[in-house]
Amino acid sequence: MHHALRPTDASTEGLVELAQDATAPEGLLFHHANEGRPLATPWQIAALRAQMVSQHELAPGHVLDCACGSGIQLAAYGATLQRPLLGVELSPERAQASAVNVRTVAHHTRSEEDDWYLNSHIVSGDGTDPEGVVATLHDTELNVAFLHLDPARPRNSRTHALEEMQPPLHRVLASWAPYFNEENHAPSLLLDLSPRLTGAQRIEVESIVDATWPGIARTWEWTSRGRGRVDRLALWLGGVADGRAARRFVRVPASLADPPVILRSEHDQIPLDVRHHPPKRGEHVSILDAALMESGLMGEWLDRVAPSQEGRWASVEGRRPQLHHDHPLELAPEDEGLVQATGRVVELLKFSLDQTTVDELVSVALGHRLASVKLRYDIDPALQPKLQGSLDRQLKRRHGDREGFVAQHPHGDLLLLCVCPSEAEPSPPI
Repeated sequence: MHHALRPTDASTEGLVELAQDATAPEGLLFHHANEGRPLATPWQIAALRAQMVSQHELAPGHVLDCACGSGIQLAAYGATLQRPLLGVELSPERAQASAVNVRTVAHHTRSEEDDWYLNSHIVSGDGTDPEGVVATLHDTELNVAFLHLDPARPRNSRTHALEEMQPPLHRVLASWAPYFNEENHAPSLLLDLSPRLTGAQRIEVESIVDATWPGIARTWEWTSRGRGRVDRLALWLGGVADGRAARRFVRVPASLADPPVILRSEHDQIPLDVRHHPPKRGEHVSILDAALMESGLMGEWLDRVAPSQEGRWASVEGRRPQLHHDHPLELAPEDEGLVQATGRVVELLKFSLDQTTVDELVSVALGHRLASVKLRYDIDPALQPKLQGSLDRQLKRRHGDREGFVAQHPHGDLLLLCVCPSEAEPSPPI
């Protein structure tokens, strides 16, 4: 059975959590049903996505989300695109939370009298049964302008099969295809998928899409909020595909007030070669964004920030891709969020770092006037805060004026003490 809710008169009774989204403006609080909050899209991501969709021309009609969860992404679309919303959610409690959150965003944006809000509905029911959904609405001539789908998938799992996504991707696309008005516009869809999908699974997703819309335009997008990981992987299709890119990387800024860093490529991914080589004093080491690496756009970015340099990749896997190069990177302000650390090697440390040798590292660091040294390699999680805390306390009391970090060479036991570049004291050329 399907049951339609209007955000204008949805009740909060029975919803178990009201919480401030850490990425949302002060006072914008969202309701969640049981276990709904960890699955909700952060407001900053939702708002950014809606802004990017607004740059495309959509057909007349509704914004449809067939698995809308807590409705935060759907509400962002409504406020930004000024289109009526149709959310579908199998869980009655989450459908209720979604309707309430759409109303919250309408109130926050002062949109309570706007047509998009007054004509929006959330339906509790099966998102793969459009006839059942439409039957609950007054408007039986539903036209879909844009479809967003963020299917549920197994939590706390490093990998999963496409068959585990709910609702199933192929059923959603096939069942809703007749509701798109394709006379003057290409269908517009955004599939918000697991960042753990492999390359083979991405090809499988494309084949599922092609079964409904053969050859539809597409752009794969990797989104990162930092911390060396991909937070979102999405496939933008048809009318919202990026005409300039088959692949796109978006680095979300720390603040909503700052623009994102967006990198694009029309070319196929070029594999990067790992080259085993001994480290040396004077060369530069950069630990770069793992999410950028995973997107396959690292090469294009390096062409801009390290022109005419032939870098030597020591590692391309894991959370800390490590590049060795002869000259400093030429970083614009917007590039800094894509670099975990960069600096010139000043010492090769031939000892393992632990609580018995941390004083030795402090002594070496003081010899290079370092006021701060960050540990930028994998350490036992129980030991890392103790070592970092000891370094911070001992160096803070001295009179250094430079910052540095310690990296580990992936092919050996050496630790690399690096000094970060400074405007006051630029790194000398090699």
